[in-house]
Amino acid sequence: MGVNEALTIGEVAKRAGVATSALRFYEESGLIQSERTDSGHRRYPREVIRRVAFIVFAQKVGLSLEEVKAELAKLPRHRVPERSDWAKLSSSWSKRIQERIAQLETLRDGLTECIGCGCLSLDRCQYANPGDRVGRKGPGPRYWV
Repeated sequence: MGVNEALTIGEVAKRAGVATSALRFYEESGLIQSERTDSGHRRYPREVIRRVAFIVFAQKVGLSLEEVKAELAKLPRHRVPERSDWAKLSSSWSKRIQERIAQLETLRDGLTECIGCGCLSLDRCQYANPGDRVGRKGPGPRYWV
């Protein structure tokens, strides 16, 4: 990668729409790579923008950073990923997206009635929770998790 082809961390952050701290974190996590100049500044290949877009999208789908890392490991290292590369990765996500949509619809439909905590603090709560038995299942809104 020639110096003229490389992008600074600020250029990548601006183009990718993420903070420079996110780029540093992604690099420390092994999700992206940079080269260092003689003065120690990071320089990124242009294709890192696609990788960052993928990371952001995958997180929105609900993938953990470990899952993102495993998916990125399937991409070619020495060439820009092509449409077929992205298609292979995203094909398995349809079920996950549908599950997330269903969860969000359930959340939306019950939002004004109950937050799923099982507390019985609302007079019209659709969940019965005498003696806080739901609390024994763990913290948080157990009906939604």
